[in-house]
Amino acid sequence: MANKETTSTQNFIRNIITEDIKNNKNEGRVITRFPPEPNGYLHIGHAKSICLNFGLAEEFGGRCHLRFDDTNPVKEEEEYVKSIKEDVRWLGYDWGEHLYFASDYFEKLYEFAVKLVKDGKAYVDSLTADEIREYRGTLTEPGKESPYRNRSIEENLDLLQRMRAGEFPDGTHVLRAKIDMKSGNLNMRDPVMYRIKHASHHRTGDKWCIYPTYDFAHGQSDSIEGITHSICTLEFEDHRPLYDWFLEQLKIHHPQQIEFARLNLSYTVMSKRKLLELVQQGYVAGWDDPRMPTISGLRRRGFTPESIRDFCERIGVAKKDSTVDMALLEHCLREDLNKRAQRVMAVLRWLRVVIVNYPEGEVEEMEAVNNPEDPGMGKRKVPFSRVLYIEQDDFREDPPKKFFRLAPGREVRLRYAYYITCVDVKKNEQGDVVELHCTYDPKTKGGWSPDGRKVKGTLHWVSASHALEAEVRLYDRLFAKPDPGEDRDADFKTFLNPNSLEILTNCMLEPGLAKAEVGNRYQFERQGYFCVDPDSSDKKLIFSRTVPLRDTWAKIEKAQKG
Repeated sequence: MANKETTSTQNFIRNIITEDIKNNKNEGRVITRFPPEPNGYLHIGHAKSICLNFGLAEEFGGRCHLRFDDTNPVKEEEEYVKSIKEDVRWLGYDWGEHLYFASDYFEKLYEFAVKLVKDGKAYVDSLTADEIREYRGTLTEPGKESPYRNRSIEENLDLLQRMRAGEFPDGTHVLRAKIDMKSGNLNMRDPVMYRIKHASHHRTGDKWCIYPTYDFAHGQSDSIEGITHSICTLEFEDHRPLYDWFLEQLKIHHPQQIEFARLNLSYTVMSKRKLLELVQQGYVAGWDDPRMPTISGLRRRGFTPESIRDFCERIGVAKKDSTVDMALLEHCLREDLNKRAQRVMAVLRWLRVVIVNYPEGEVEEMEAVNNPEDPGMGKRKVPFSRVLYIEQDDFREDPPKKFFRLAPGREVRLRYAYYITCVDVKKNEQGDVVELHCTYDPKTKGGWSPDGRKVKGTLHWVSASHALEAEVRLYDRLFAKPDPGEDRDADFKTFLNPNSLEILTNCMLEPGLAKAEVGNRYQFERQGYFCVDPDSSDKKLIFSRTVPLRDTWAKIEKAQKG
């Protein structure tokens, strides 16, 4: 694994903007933008960019635009536009009146292209796509000029107008910038600016049949909007000379492009192409599958926007690629949910317990604390009766050393209730334990003994006659390997975790959860944090495990400090 970014607030871009304001660059204005392509759902890597662009604009009293760079009609859909808006708003940011689309600028971009042709800085090329790649050269060999490179300005203008008019089929011609086929930067070897695509656009319909490339549209869109700081990920660093070249040749407002390292997260992939493959081939249930690193998947799993913003701030902004441990993201979530999630009791794999000396038909209401971290959340009543459910793992007939839970002859505490002692074990014909008989000490109500005796084990439980039955989905990491994309020769899907989802269909929950609504988050005591899944209905309550209680990142931090 690459070097990890840990808990840091470093942000070199903040330092650049601070210096720009000090020098009155851009008259002190700060205008950033978040420019997604609407060809898929956003993931946690995009969340870092969203928090960075919107956060810096807010910090410096500026504004951040939401702009969709929708220049490829073949891959873009209105569904993605809608989901991206929802994700940005959910993270807590608002673009106000500054919602834009690159397609808003198609006419202006075309005018820019015509100007470059008239200035002798762009030409229509009739090589095939394969020939263009061949002529481009390699990192060690210079490219070759196209035989069409020296067409006259008049011929280029005529061909470009006819391309726009729809006279030619896809792939017949492209418009290319005339720069330098011998440049050491392959992006400067006469890059394509326009290509013919007879495809309907999600906003402009069939008005256009030629579309600008991302490299041509992006910088000019930034300029049109008056962007001051064009913040993008590190893979665009080699594209910056081209970004600058177009703006310089057109002599228009020139934003400053600044690159930062993208977010790489362990045990997942951040490629839209790979995520789309998982969706289309049915390896996950959709873009919002709780195992996906998409923002919609994290939201459905129960992550909070506050935890994601905290995570993005902690990892900082660096110039060097690195991989962040998934445990840090989970740690940020635990810290947030620990303060806000109501505690409840839920038995996922149950074992029946009969308290033989408890009066039949009697029901008591025990007082339970909703959240010890926040007294303001108050308390609730939990029904207690003669027959209960406890976790199967909380009983051992032949307990190993340091097992402090229930066993024959052993006394334990029931959370908020009584001390109980196991006096008998019932088994089925196969020899499996199916029921425990226990006695309780009525003097220990509330889970405390008046004579001061102590027990080492405390169990959660649910009253059998009051239990609410539910389905619980236990999610784990999507991949079994920390870096599933490390080996480019291997199919990343071979590293999928076969145990990333376990569905339990007969779980028993305390009855107060009958009022739980989709999206509500809870801590199941001793189990982890859970969220009500959108698949829930009036007839069936479904919970998804957001994250277990065990905090591996806290242990990592402790070890580093120790």
